[in-house]
Amino acid sequence: MQKKQLYTRQFWLLCLSSFLFFASFNLIIPELPAYLKNLGGEEYLGWIIGLFTVTAGLSRPFSGKLTDTIGRIPIMIYGVFVCVIVGFIYAEITSVIGLLILRLVHGMSTGFKPTATSAYVADISPDHRRGEAMGILGMFGGLGMAMGNTVSSWITNTFSINVMFYTSSILALASILVLVGMKETLEEKRKFRFSLLKINFKDIFEPRAVPAALTMMLSVFSFGVVLTIMPDFSEYLGLENKGIFFGIFMSSSIVMRFVAGKLSDIYGRLPVLITGIAMLSFTMFLIGLSTNLTLLYTAAVIFGFAAGINSPTIFAWTIDLADDRHRGRALATVFIALEIGIGSGAFISGEIYDNMPSNFKDTFWTGGIIALLAVICAWYFYRRERKMIIKETES
Repeated sequence: MQKKQLYTRQFWLLCLSSFLFFASFNLIIPELPAYLKNLGGEEYLGWIIGLFTVTAGLSRPFSGKLTDTIGRIPIMIYGVFVCVIVGFIYAEITSVIGLLILRLVHGMSTGFKPTATSAYVADISPDHRRGEAMGILGMFGGLGMAMGNTVSSWITNTFSINVMFYTSSILALASILVLVGMKETLEEKRKFRFSLLKINFKDIFEPRAVPAALTMMLSVFSFGVVLTIMPDFSEYLGLENKGIFFGIFMSSSIVMRFVAGKLSDIYGRLPVLITGIAMLSFTMFLIGLSTNLTLLYTAAVIFGFAAGINSPTIFAWTIDLADDRHRGRALATVFIALEIGIGSGAFISGEIYDNMPSNFKDTFWTGGIIALLAVICAWYFYRRERKMIIKETES
């Protein structure tokens, strides 16, 4: 059997496509709250991210099943193509209801692309370097997120918000072009037929992935809070560029993703993950206490370290838990949990904040408390895992 190599042309093309994809849909996030307010929909602030995650989550069972049947690449292309289309439509929206409906449609992009991408990288990476592979892939995704969030306000202020939307579409198109010509990794492919869209419970739920899914859901609640509230909080602290926090935290997560992936390969997924989630909880409390930019920037760096640890570690853990035949399904299960967590964080934080600056601290501290629950959850699974290993050793 031919030994797998990690750093191949296919792997780097996948990383480049991921960079462009994440840059595309993150480009619009910092300016969406102001755009919604200009349309008269400030009371729907939490819906911007929340609705996006609803369709992303609903898409996961389909993306997981189709990834395991018709192939990884077609699903990746479909997910990115959604970004190409909606970027142009954003510029034509003139009503609150229109924007909210478009956010629902846009969510399908992350419902499909990351599921197939994660399955693809799992296919082409050696088992003993899986955490490292997920870390590097996440590093490129983080670079895309950092670039998109950082230049969003600059493009809008220098040119116009419509130019920013069009740029989002162009970046998505480039992500598709990178995928063209890549080799499919699913060995037993089937042709698409509409019967494949029939979903039952086993397509939605992979029992082996439950520990990773539950931990994911609790840990990313804070991310939903930050995505929803940070643009307003940044403006409250005097930042004209509302994407600075996102740029800092994604930049700090980049190196950490690479390091964390390797560490989880060496020391185990759960010990590394517990450390990362504990950092996340601390950071949410720190953000709530931030009264100046120095504290905010410090919190952004630590938040990035936490994100850089948690994301690749949870996905590597998911693939460890999964049956090789159902990697797509397992990843879809965890991605559904991710969307539930982010969506809950977005909706709940929007309600707690209620466009009142006096509620900022309570909003961010709620995220910190939920992250503490994630620490407890991960610790429980770690203890259970250790007991199983000891029992197998003794027998």
